[in-house]
Amino acid sequence: MNELLLVRSMLEEAAGRGCFTCSFQVEDVVLLHLLLQVEPEIPVLFLETGYHFPDLLRYRDRLVKSWGINLVNITSHLSREQHEGQFGQLYRTDPAVCCRMRKVDPLFRALENYSVWFTGLRREQSPTRVNLQVVETATLPSGYTLRKVSPLALWGWKKVWRYLWANGIPYAPLYDQGYTSIGCEPCTAPPSDPSNARSGRWGGTKLECGIHTFAERSPLGENMRIEK
Repeated sequence: MNELLLVRSMLEEAAGRGCFTCSFQVEDVVLLHLLLQVEPEIPVLFLETGYHFPDLLRYRDRLVKSWGINLVNITSHLSREQHEGQFGQLYRTDPAVCCRMRKVDPLFRALENYSVWFTGLRREQSPTRVNLQVVETATLPSGYTLRKVSPLALWGWKKVWRYLWANGIPYAPLYDQGYTSIGCEPCTAPPSDPSNARSGRWGGTKLECGIHTFAERSPLGENMRIEK
């Protein structure tokens, strides 16, 4: 598969209504590098939860400036302070609800403005992603449908890093501290299981925030549901 040709084809299909959800992890930065070669102004959606590692935010801001990224910060309608004032530290007491409120719901609302959604997901990342398809149809809880495209679905960890090094792309410093999957700071640790890159997320209680949790499959793609 030629990932750049796929990106070009899907951006043509999007006709200006494509977007990319980017966490600024290494997979996402590789895909961002590919996307910007075709569409320099593509909206890059970042889920600003209020709980990110400061190092990751500094890295994001440096890359945004040096690459001229069209960054769109997606936020909850509640600030972190308002959220904790009403519900306490949900990331401790009910991380699934915290993820839904600060990540899933805001993103699903934003995605209704687009027809093609690019992600940096890879099958190798987690047991929950082994059946990931390169191109799928995603149905949001509202019933709105859009194309979901994961050009790196079949890439391995070593291939991701080879691409970074070959293209001189900087990466978030947290990888040098042993992290292999990076989310919100309170819910992220180095992996407890070396064979599962996401085993350091949420203290091992779950592997997905709910954005990429899928229900039944069909030849047309997969429907999304919010993880309970």
